[in-house]
Amino acid sequence: MAGIRRGSMTTLALLVIVLLAAGCGQSIPQGYEVHEGDIVFQSLPHSPMVDMIEGATQSRCSHCGIVAKSDGHWTIIEAIGPVKETPLAQWIAQGRDGWFAAYRLNPALSTQIPAIVAQARRYLGRPYGNHFRFEDEGIYGSELVFKAIKETTHQNVGKTQPLGDLNWQPYADYICSIEQEIPLDREMITPRALTEAPELTKVFERSP
Repeated sequence: MAGIRRGSMTTLALLVIVLLAAGCGQSIPQGYEVHEGDIVFQSLPHSPMVDMIEGATQSRCSHCGIVAKSDGHWTIIEAIGPVKETPLAQWIAQGRDGWFAAYRLNPALSTQIPAIVAQARRYLGRPYGNHFRFEDEGIYGSELVFKAIKETTHQNVGKTQPLGDLNWQPYADYICSIEQEIPLDREMITPRALTEAPELTKVFERSP
């Protein structure tokens, strides 16, 4: 009986390992060949801020980050709370409805990807900038991507826009809850603006 129990335990342990391995294999969707330096976009779970970002930009993109490799594993450098590195599978899982898209820098900039990733890592631990200002004291998701690329290549990727050019009116009450007055002239970089940058090409999209 003891031998049978040991055999059963071994079989069970092997089954768990197989299932875990299968789960890990499924964590990165089939068809997405991950490259370091990819810029990935997703919809975060609904909140007043997320709804404002998506509504004001009229886009499903409310968050983005940069693909990196850490100790042989794929991670996303992202500004969500403090800037941090999140395992890719965990990053995908945190999105809404399973949707995300990946974009790749064009060849003229791709040679500088290691330096871009290193520059993004210099912001690790920096608090989130919920006022969406270009400042180093706090940094938001698309700002992190924009700055890491610009500070490395000296080139803008994505067009900055003042808040007044966005669809801000339906979200005036929320904006007033975090600002003394609505900063219509404040320049910002949005996730949607990054997706529209000619220096980026979409290489993958997973439907909800």
